[in-house]
Amino acid sequence: MTRREINVATADWLPRRWSTCDHRHVPGGRSGSDREEPVQPEAISAAAEASFADCEGERLRRLMQSLVRHLHAFVREVELTESEWRAAIDALATSGRISDRERNEFILWSDALGVSMLVDALAHRLPTGATESTVLGPFWAEGSPLRDYGEAIYESAAGEPAWVHGYVRDLEGRPIGDAELDVWQNDATLLYGVQDPEAPEAHLRGRFRTRGDGSYALLGVRPVPYPIPDDGPVGALLAATGRHPWRPAHLHMIVSAPGYETLTTHFFDAESPYLDSDAVFAVKPSLLRRFVHRRADDPERPPSVMSDWWSVENDIVLAFSGAGP
Repeated sequence: MTRREINVATADWLPRRWSTCDHRHVPGGRSGSDREEPVQPEAISAAAEASFADCEGERLRRLMQSLVRHLHAFVREVELTESEWRAAIDALATSGRISDRERNEFILWSDALGVSMLVDALAHRLPTGATESTVLGPFWAEGSPLRDYGEAIYESAAGEPAWVHGYVRDLEGRPIGDAELDVWQNDATLLYGVQDPEAPEAHLRGRFRTRGDGSYALLGVRPVPYPIPDDGPVGALLAATGRHPWRPAHLHMIVSAPGYETLTTHFFDAESPYLDSDAVFAVKPSLLRRFVHRRADDPERPPSVMSDWWSVENDIVLAFSGAGP
């Protein structure tokens, strides 16, 4: 892929020419020989911000000048030392070295600093009554199989069976038939299907469609808490600052239907540890759901379940396309 193609395909807010940002041009700048007083930190910050003043892309100019302004303000506020600066550069370099198609340490930085959830909140300002969104997370996989109502999303799984059911409705309470729910989760191994090299291709994931009355159901397992990868720079930071890497138990869904805003969300086990300290700040009170214990002799037991099991009701309310708060 050429540099030009990257610009068009992935960053449409970038300027269409690549030489519009002249970092050498500083309005009112003078040569070093004219200066008698030492350059002050504020002058360095002003020069760095002004270096982007001639960028033709308005959005890029705003992003870069604001980034420089806030970044420099942080450095001045904490009086960042040279050793701290070197440690930060080393952490970024290490993040690049260990990132690959399966693991992106930079996304973990975004998650652990709360930026991912902040971007999600700004991007999805839904009206009152609509189910709230959360981040996609790193374990979604494209091409999950379309499964029947009530079908299991596993052939065999570690943990306790859980019957997940509910309705998809609009803001006026009307059922949404033929809505699609793309579902994925972990099991008692702490792993998602895409993390387990021994698991079948579509393990612990699947797509379901609602019936005419908006209802859906699937057989999963009761999810368990799990840690985000903590063997890299992000984990080192969490340990150094007294934070843990754990996420509370949850199940992911992407819910879509024509005429409605696509919803990416989780729902959380209301009895899970770490609800008040999710490592990525994704817990929202409206997304807590209670799992109800059911016995093996319960007449509503799913046919493929031979032991005690759990049920959880999770209703979804979609916003109309273009609906705002």
